[in-house]
Amino acid sequence: MLSNFLPVLYGLSVFILLIVAARVMLNGFFSGQSLNKKNSFSKKKDDDRTGLVTVHPELLNDNGCITDEDLLTVRFSKDTDHPQSSEKPSE
Repeated sequence: MLSNFLPVLYGLSVFILLIVAARVMLNGFFSGQSLNKKNSFSKKKDDDRTGLVTVHPELLNDNGCITDEDLLTVRFSKDTDHPQSSEKPSE
């Protein structure tokens, strides 16, 4: 009896995994298609933080203000962008 049940259980589990994998791949494919259309897995439009400034907590001092200490930065050899200063230019 067990020898007849295991292939059925194996086939059912493979079928379920294929369905789940197809849903994940389709969700990724359709996520960039249209911003107006929403599927069941996408977040609300209000959760989009594009363009908003995010301050990491390690940049804050004890008072909660952005630190004025010199920070260590890393530049890679093929990086062609010029570093941007956090200071506003004086006019």
